[in-house]
Amino acid sequence: MEAKIGQFLESIGTFFGGGDQIPWCDRDVIAGCEREVADAAKGSSEEQKSESIMRLSWALVHSRQAEDVQRGIAMLEASLANSSSPLQQREKIYLLAVGYFRTGEFSRSRQLVEQCLEIAPDWRQALVLKKAVEERIAKDGVIGIGITATALGLIAGGIAAALTRRH
Repeated sequence: MEAKIGQFLESIGTFFGGGDQIPWCDRDVIAGCEREVADAAKGSSEEQKSESIMRLSWALVHSRQAEDVQRGIAMLEASLANSSSPLQQREKIYLLAVGYFRTGEFSRSRQLVEQCLEIAPDWRQALVLKKAVEERIAKDGVIGIGITATALGLIAGGIAAALTRRH
């Protein structure tokens, strides 16, 4: 019985806490990636430059800072047309989906993650992200319904009180 109660309480905490399994990235990792990009720009091969930019993009979209996430999205969108391989394009689309998930644009994130799954239908990371996106969309819908029901209840209560005072 205690295990069931604990499981129930954990599910409530996950519901309100948004317990997704997508990793976060710290500011020091981003700073390291930025140094790596700057060093690569000083004479490395195009492949090394591209790889360092991808690592920076990954770090940015996994950041807790909204401005970092936006910067990562902008970098990925700018570089998407220059993808040399389907694998690289899939990675960039996935990272864009993560970025949009982090900014709360869940419908855009879902579109992008579905594009990833068209390229690689059993890609575990994309499947996990898709599940997280769908849970957040459902959660937002439930919260929206709750807010609407509360508002309707308050309006009905106000009308009932006004009618009671008349009589």
